[in-house]
Amino acid sequence: VQLAESGGGLVQAGGSLRLSCAASGIIFSIAAMGWYRQAPGKQRELVAIIRGTTNYADSVKGRFTISRDNAKNTVYLQMNSLKPEDTAVYYCNVRGVAGVFDSWGQGTQVTVSS
Repeated sequence: VQLAESGGGLVQAGGSLRLSCAASGIIFSIAAMGWYRQAPGKQRELVAIIRGTTNYADSVKGRFTISRDNAKNTVYLQMNSLKPEDTAVYYCNVRGVAGVFDSWGQGTQVTVSS
């Protein structure tokens, strides 16, 4: 399974960005689609995930929205009211049922200036 991410960039604090991640290849049942991020010097952390229900990191609740287009095998992350502390490389992750696959995107840089 290959993942293609897009939508990162530079934005001022308070602005918005939308990330997209399209999955291709031999795709079996998808168990979860999510977004993680890694800031310099920090561990990778979960931002948001869809696996039946949606879950968000406390730091992004009310500002970020994850959504999924099943027909396109694409997951989105709408990021509003961005803060400088949201600056990180954002990675898409897609996992198959019973661990058939666990794929990561190449990462897309999001930089929020103050």
